Amino acid sequence: VQLQASGGGSVQAGGSLRLACAASRNIGSINRMGWFRQAPGKQREFVASIIRGDGTTYADSVKGRFTISIDNAKNTAYLQMNSLKPEDTGVYYCGAGLYGADVNYWGQGTQLTVSS
Repeated sequence: VQLQASGGGSVQAGGSLRLACAASRNIGSINRMGWFRQAPGKQREFVASIIRGDGTTYADSVKGRFTISIDNAKNTAYLQMNSLKPEDTGVYYCGAGLYGADVNYWGQGTQLTVSS
């Protein structure tokens, strides 16, 4: 599976942005789609995921502000990010777990910079 992430950019605090992750195969057949991020000098961390037939989960730091969704017709997962904060800055990666919860495939990452 190939994943192509896009949509990153620079935004001011309080703003919104939507990331997209296009999959090279039928996204409906993928068990888990997730978004992760890595801030400078920090480890990659979980942001949000959607598991087929089991709903969505979010990191506490983004609950109520971020929404993960899937468009099956476009084989694309999205991360809608609202009320952005400077601490949301980092490289955002999408990941796919084909059969379980573990991520087997990663996209290339897209940079988000939130300025105060």
